[in-house]
Amino acid sequence: MILVFCSGNSSRGQMAEGWIRYYAGGSAQVYSAGIEARGLNLHAVKSMMEAVIDISRQKSKTTVDLPVKEFDYIITLCDEAKEQCPQFPGEAVRIHHPFADTSSFSGSEEEILSSFNALRDEIEDFAFDFVHHNIRSLIPEDLENIL
Repeated sequence: MILVFCSGNSSRGQMAEGWIRYYAGGSAQVYSAGIEARGLNLHAVKSMMEAVIDISRQKSKTTVDLPVKEFDYIITLCDEAKEQCPQFPGEAVRIHHPFADTSSFSGSEEEILSSFNALRDEIEDFAFDFVHHNIRSLIPEDLENIL
């Protein structure tokens, strides 16, 4: 099980949850949460939809709202989240990979969406690498024996 943790669980965490779920397929349960639940950012939804990943049904939440409390991986996406991430039972591998804060994106609607698209692509690269280096169950057993 994977937890993606960020400050507001409105953009970065939601996009990362979408990408990790996409690349992991059914091989991992993926959750996102934030220090606060600030609501789903519509620019994040639109940007991900352009990449054919629908996150519109995901919910902004805190760790209190999660159905599970033990994780194999906890990924923090900003320094604030790293500092305030609660302790969970078990021995989760913690990964910190900060991304730009979307609240700093400004300009015209096109400029803001362009910033979200650039962030989306950075998060996709991270998610792809994370899944392919950490989620061993993605490798079929017959291929794993050959490797």
